[in-house]
Amino acid sequence: MKVIPNHYHVNGQSYTVRCAEEKDAEQLSRLRQQIDGETHFLDRQPGEGLLSPFDFKKLIRTDLEVENRLFLLAETEAGQIIAFSRCEGSNLNRLKHKVEFGVGVTKEYWGYKIGPHLLEASINWATGNKLTKMTLSVIKTNEKAIKLYKRFGFEIEGILKKDKRLDDGEYYSTIIMSRFLLE
Repeated sequence: MKVIPNHYHVNGQSYTVRCAEEKDAEQLSRLRQQIDGETHFLDRQPGEGLLSPFDFKKLIRTDLEVENRLFLLAETEAGQIIAFSRCEGSNLNRLKHKVEFGVGVTKEYWGYKIGPHLLEASINWATGNKLTKMTLSVIKTNEKAIKLYKRFGFEIEGILKKDKRLDDGEYYSTIIMSRFLLE
């Protein structure tokens, strides 16, 4: 089951959630670097783990071909990509039943329900593909995201204490959350 593009209009802002395509690679490369600089909630500091447009093309191609992978993005009516999410599954038989979810939204577009729409589309896709579990990790101080994930049925499975060291020199815990899709 693939994701059918869906159009949203929230607080005067219109955008579409759709599957990423190879033609999006250049914009996604810039966008990922931008998002890394706008929040400390992600694993990377600005400039770390860069993915070139070529890297994104390869990633998108793989995600389109592999049945337990999904790469979504949110795009304005003008064609500007403003967010993305991925579900990545394993090719190992014992782990093929689950995917890990991750999301990034540009700061300018926080508050337009883009994250929840990407998450909802991902859950629907995973359920339609008979996957049984979605997991994600979130820094303990990201209370807004934790509340959102709980609202979508995710539960805390564990805490990795002092898992990340941020720019302030302090250590922060990571919360591992999951949602069982088929029971």
